[in-house]
Amino acid sequence: MDINLAQLQIGQKGIIQEFNIDLVPLKLLEMGCLPGNEVQILQVAPFGDPLYLNVNDSYLAIRLETARAITVQIPNESK
Repeated sequence: MDINLAQLQIGQKGIIQEFNIDLVPLKLLEMGCLPGNEVQILQVAPFGDPLYLNVNDSYLAIRLETARAITVQIPNESK
């Protein structure tokens, strides 16, 4: 299932699928926020903005607006 990054819950992981290059800052790309990489929501600030995440062992805070521009796929959790 593909959703945007802002729709993930705290602790949930997703695989980055695509994003709007015009809305995602270059700094995020340099820190590993690229298609195919796993991202996990660690914390959400009061009022829901910004989001604190882990991408490839890099800890980032991004704006809600930016998170909405990043499409992720939730991996199947089979146990």
